[in-house]
Amino acid sequence: MPLRTLFSNASMAIYDFRCAAAVGEQPYTELHRSFSLSYVRCGAFGYHCRGKSYDLVPGAFLVGYPDDEYQCSHEHVCGDECLSFHFAPALFENLSDKAALWRTGRVPPISELMVLGQLGQAAAEGRSDLGLDEIGLMLAARYVDLMAAARGSALGRSRAKPSATDRRRAIEAAGWIADHAEEPVTLDLVAAQSGLSSFHFLRVFSQVLGVTPHQYLIRSRLARAAQLLVEDMTRPVTAIALDVGFEDLSNFVRSFHRAAGQSPRRFRQAARGGSATRRRAAARITKNDWL
Repeated sequence: MPLRTLFSNASMAIYDFRCAAAVGEQPYTELHRSFSLSYVRCGAFGYHCRGKSYDLVPGAFLVGYPDDEYQCSHEHVCGDECLSFHFAPALFENLSDKAALWRTGRVPPISELMVLGQLGQAAAEGRSDLGLDEIGLMLAARYVDLMAAARGSALGRSRAKPSATDRRRAIEAAGWIADHAEEPVTLDLVAAQSGLSSFHFLRVFSQVLGVTPHQYLIRSRLARAAQLLVEDMTRPVTAIALDVGFEDLSNFVRSFHRAAGQSPRRFRQAARGGSATRRRAAARITKNDWL
């Protein structure tokens, strides 16, 4: 698997993974060597670890735990690309009481993490002045907070194992939604693409991917908006909101703020960097924020 190191020091390493495995290629056993969060940038794959299986699509995160063996399979789509953040145990004092937070295997596409994944990708491509290590710490802090809050919620509840056909339908539907996110996508429209009734499609999609079709649509739009906000610093926020599929600016601003914890304009300012912004960001990221 082609691997490019983007950042590395004693406490953190960040890699660009690009897998070109063919559909149906025999998977092999690998080993997680650190705590990790890998943002799926494109493609899709199956992840098998500790007797459980997950499907990951763009916007999802693979969560690694040290010394866990795992396999990745490509049953429906050829290859994938991930931005992968790896954290040394020394970063996390008193981790023992939070170990379960890092054994979730997969986090479905969640707005609060997707926008940070997009910001990390922008930094990796030189389109943001923020440091990749800064974004890595923000991501780890956000992940721990979200998982701690989600304990006992539906996010972690076990579900009946979906069939191979349902998994394929859900993954193909997620790809279709992402490709058409700027359009007026409806549940009936996506269900028709999958050849299912809206009721059955909603159950299948949610069961396989952990989010509803509408949630995935909104999060795909927000991820695209985060990308556009840092790619073109002069493009009006209103134009970006319309480009990614939001019909109402106020709805876009509310959705983005809920996901990123800040307005689109402040998000863009943070992507620019700047000494004052860096100092404020650094002041907010204390050890207690991500322990």
